[in-house]
Amino acid sequence: MTLLEILLLAGAGFAAGLLNAVAGGGTFLSLPALIYVGVPPVSANATATLTALPGYISSAWGFRHDMQREGALSLWAIAVVGMIGSVLGALLLIITPGDTFLWVVPWLLLLATVLFALGPYLLRQIQQGGVGSAGVAASVATILAVSIYGGYFNGGLGIMLLAAFGFIGYVNLHGMNGLKNVLSAVVSLVSAVTFIAAGLIAWKPALVMAVSATLGGYLGANVSRRIARTDLLRYAITAIGLLMAAVFFLR
Repeated sequence: MTLLEILLLAGAGFAAGLLNAVAGGGTFLSLPALIYVGVPPVSANATATLTALPGYISSAWGFRHDMQREGALSLWAIAVVGMIGSVLGALLLIITPGDTFLWVVPWLLLLATVLFALGPYLLRQIQQGGVGSAGVAASVATILAVSIYGGYFNGGLGIMLLAAFGFIGYVNLHGMNGLKNVLSAVVSLVSAVTFIAAGLIAWKPALVMAVSATLGGYLGANVSRRIARTDLLRYAITAIGLLMAAVFFLR
């Protein structure tokens, strides 16, 4: 890697870790950066999942005092369901041909961006709709579906998890943010182990991004409560997501 490529990966990793902790959307930066420096699409997606892991862990640590059980499932049950779903999603990615995934990427980025942009509205509708009393079966199905998506493609996972938690009975936003990062870490870890076994990780870019994402994730968890205008941040991330989707559509 050239110095410019190292700086690009470090900057993208730091920003991705920061965004994932505060609002989500880090994959909008990390995945395009990896593909830009020459990592094949499927390998880039697998590597982006691995490099997001340290940021998820460090930001989850920052929210450690906010997490508590709400809804029908225990925290351990949510984690186990997340593990199962992430393995299924990772295996689906492994069997996806590179050209097919490259065709799918812009659509996934667009979907993730739309979900991210509509996230506060969706979460508000779920909570105001009084559907936060989902039973065990519905809760398991919801977490499983989102975890399969996260194992396949990490983009937009955070807002999908927040919406899922709202559906199964969570109302404490800080607690939801903490659990979001914990389950994102679980999904990323299990997926990454599967990707490592399949030889999909680009290790040199992964190391650069992992270190910077850890710093970004820890900083993001500490500053998230101090950000008064998260709507402006959300607009900026949405614009980045749309721009990245447009770039991949035009490739």
